[in-house]
Amino acid sequence: MTTTQHAQQAPVVFLPHGGGPLPVLGDPGHEALTAFLRAVPARLGQPEAMLVITGHWETDVATLSSHPQPDLIYDYYGFPEASYRITYPAPGAPTLAEEIAGLLADAGIEAVCDAQRGYDHGTFVPLKLMYPEANIPVVQLSVLKDMNPAKHLAMGKALASVRARNVVIVGSGMSFHNLQDFFVDSDSSRNRPKPLTLGWSRRAVIRR
Repeated sequence: MTTTQHAQQAPVVFLPHGGGPLPVLGDPGHEALTAFLRAVPARLGQPEAMLVITGHWETDVATLSSHPQPDLIYDYYGFPEASYRITYPAPGAPTLAEEIAGLLADAGIEAVCDAQRGYDHGTFVPLKLMYPEANIPVVQLSVLKDMNPAKHLAMGKALASVRARNVVIVGSGMSFHNLQDFFVDSDSSRNRPKPLTLGWSRRAVIRR
């Protein structure tokens, strides 16, 4: 997890959420990740709301979820039946979503609100482990389909002011997404070629 925190501002964090719903289901291969996520609130405290930029929602235009009580989107397949009965009834925050859309618009970034969007597993899996009481309002923000770095950096700068209101900004995803490695034992995966993104990620962090 990377954390940027200044006086009187809520943190910005980037969190992994594992393979589909497996962390929530008690999968033995996710024990370390589960323990990590459960320990995060001790460092974040109790935010007023959370803005989650989820890697499982790609749109052409920056889009914010604005349903007052979002359903869950079980955006995975082939998992045990229990994974489709997971609940996470955290409220949405329509007013905050509109405000963030306004911040983006003021910065010249097209943004819309989606009053139908539910929480995808990039949101509900980590938050269910971090804040199981589901009492913190959540707004999701999509990533852009074109994956343009400059556009995403501009989005981050535009919405950064919400941190002053104790709104924690969460990036949910991983540097790569290879579910095959979640379903093989460690011995058989040890000799697999490592994703190129691992080397890139290390160099990027070191440069920072």
